[in-house]
Amino acid sequence: MVAIVQRGLRAAFMAVEAVFNRAFGDRMNPLYHLGQICFYLFWIIGATGLVLYAFFNTSVTGAYESVEAITHGAWGAGSVLRSVHRYASDAMVLLMLLHMLRNFAFDRLRGFRAFSWVTGVMLLWLVYVVGANGFMLPWDRLAQFVTQSSFEWLDWLPGFGGRLIRNFILPEHVSDRLFSLLVFVHIGVSLVLLLLMWVHVQRVPKATTQPPRPLAVAMMGMLVVLAIIAPIASQGVAELNTEPTTLKLDWFLLTMFPLIHNGPLSTVWAIVIGGSVFLYALPWLTLRRGSKALNQLTIHPGPARASARAGETLLDAGLRAGLALPFDCRSGGCGVCLCTVLAGRVDLGPYQEAALTAAMRARGQALMCCAVAQEDVEFEVEGVISLTDASAGAPRRWQASVQRMEQLSPDLMRLFIALPEGEHIDFIAGQYINIILEDGAKRAFSFANPPRPPDAPRPSAGDVIELHIRRIPGGRFTGHVFSAMKVGDRIDFEGPLGSFVLRDSARPILMLAGATGFAPIKSILEDAFRRGIGRRVELYWGVRSEADLYLQDLVARWQAEHANFRYVPVLSDIAADDPWPGRRGFVHEALLADHPDLSGHEVYACGSTRMVEAAVPDFLAHGLGEQFCFSDAFVPTASSSPPPPSPSPSP
Repeated sequence: MVAIVQRGLRAAFMAVEAVFNRAFGDRMNPLYHLGQICFYLFWIIGATGLVLYAFFNTSVTGAYESVEAITHGAWGAGSVLRSVHRYASDAMVLLMLLHMLRNFAFDRLRGFRAFSWVTGVMLLWLVYVVGANGFMLPWDRLAQFVTQSSFEWLDWLPGFGGRLIRNFILPEHVSDRLFSLLVFVHIGVSLVLLLLMWVHVQRVPKATTQPPRPLAVAMMGMLVVLAIIAPIASQGVAELNTEPTTLKLDWFLLTMFPLIHNGPLSTVWAIVIGGSVFLYALPWLTLRRGSKALNQLTIHPGPARASARAGETLLDAGLRAGLALPFDCRSGGCGVCLCTVLAGRVDLGPYQEAALTAAMRARGQALMCCAVAQEDVEFEVEGVISLTDASAGAPRRWQASVQRMEQLSPDLMRLFIALPEGEHIDFIAGQYINIILEDGAKRAFSFANPPRPPDAPRPSAGDVIELHIRRIPGGRFTGHVFSAMKVGDRIDFEGPLGSFVLRDSARPILMLAGATGFAPIKSILEDAFRRGIGRRVELYWGVRSEADLYLQDLVARWQAEHANFRYVPVLSDIAADDPWPGRRGFVHEALLADHPDLSGHEVYACGSTRMVEAAVPDFLAHGLGEQFCFSDAFVPTASSSPPPPSPSPSP
């Protein structure tokens, strides 16, 4: 039964996450950062709470008046501060529940994860305790209701016998000392909560506790706007001689209080205790039997070795072993943690189809953040030169400036960006960088220039990177490149990334480029020619019209200078009476017409997702081995869409 519920919830989360990926981009998808947002909200609550406490009077007679003075003073800033404190508390509870539900849906609660699950349940109850306690402090009618209901509920327990509630029956029973105790509990439990939050993440390798900056700014902005349009107000000074009849409850933090007030207290205790026991026991209710305690992982390049516990993803196992593995969302949405399984079986886990396409799965690729070893596994990490390189875990961020711009066609810009003096970027031909926009969104573009020879001296000037930018209608970045970018503009990016690189082999090479998919091919070929590669190389470049063959003179020169290189341009959108003398139609069909038997070849294909997904199955059907088919697909990204999950040119 539990497994059925998990499958249904998982399908719902995956569908919503796919929509959010398109709306916000995989890097800014809030569902991928629920835990981090909860930490961030705690700091907002703590900061606003400290400011409120500085102006709060902890006496019974002064509490309400001081809260009113805060709310109506400082030209409205006090009201905003109080409201942000309340709404951040509500948001923290809501997102903690969503975080717990998501981990349950994806079955991230059993085995070694049980520790985080159990501490998470404890955190949830502590948040409810400190939240309810916070409602007691303003000493208005709502505070009176919460205080009396809380102590009446506690009085049901053996040993109290009604002694607790007597302190809140008459006004003279509530002393300043008792009220100071409530304030002390609020601060003390908050500190215990912070300590337990730190404990909670200790079993999560490379855990981060801060969301991306754009997401944090958006969250703060949302809280401030909500505080302005719906400010929190007190509900009249507490009057212990009378019972409140009409109250505005906070249904996020005070969910149980109507039941405490109206229902049998024994029933409330049964719900709380029974629910807690169920949540604590949940990791052990669906134990899977028959799986090995540990599976051994062999990870390339290296090789490095790690052990994976039952249910542990390849990424978590590698990070726990101290390896510098690339990752970002950790939820199967971005594709940064791509790997190729060389031996052994893995459960691919839940992932977004855009991050792991059918063609990629056919090649044995998987996402380390989702894949779980079913036996001893050997795999190769994509786009990493060394697993001991500390920079591999998180791509290095760079700042560059626009050095030169060449418009090669109405919709194609050749962009050169220069690093600051003395800065050099080491990459492999075929890799890419992520251009980082102002809001943190990313646009991926491949290196179009070859890397510096390893034995070449490093110049004093910074490296220059060549990019090929194709204009996309509605594209945020590409539109800016063609309409507003100028020499000297700053460019922020991260990288290098990707694994679309030339493998060492004696096999003849067939290269397939679609439009600006030519950029990484150019980088690979120029590097190969410099190294004096002797293998036979054929390039099929497919575009819509002849004007899109933006560097055809360069390719023709390669063909004249290298006897082992052949170039075949193919046009797909051309009139029947056009005098074009070359090949027509789909570029992969032109390649197959020349090479109906692909056994013995290596194929490198770079272009749109549509082109790659059409070409790869046909190549495999014509005898190409999966291990010899390498591709890099991209999705043109307009202003409303997220960055592409896989490396390549994007707007």
